[in-house]
Amino acid sequence: MAVKKTFSSFSELLANSDVPVLVDFYATWCGPCHMMAPILEEVGIKMKNLLQVVKIDTDKYPDLASTYNIEALPTLVLFKQGQPVERIEGVVQPQQLIEHLQTLL
Repeated sequence: MAVKKTFSSFSELLANSDVPVLVDFYATWCGPCHMMAPILEEVGIKMKNLLQVVKIDTDKYPDLASTYNIEALPTLVLFKQGQPVERIEGVVQPQQLIEHLQTLL
């Protein structure tokens, strides 16, 4: 399940996770981002013990978007041990996303 989080430190969010973190960088005005929401819900449920799905609104956290060079929305970034290891831009179907993520975990 995707979680909307408010946090004091992004590095703290990553450091406190026991599993890889899939971050959905999105914006409320972004149509494709809305299309990804139910897909990420499904991925989060099917992979709940393997990774954590977190949604980050780039309008609320523009510095994070800049730090990770988020230029297209939605952009998914997989973090392992606090480091970005994979980047996926655009809408991806649930099964395709799950299969791709499984190769990275």
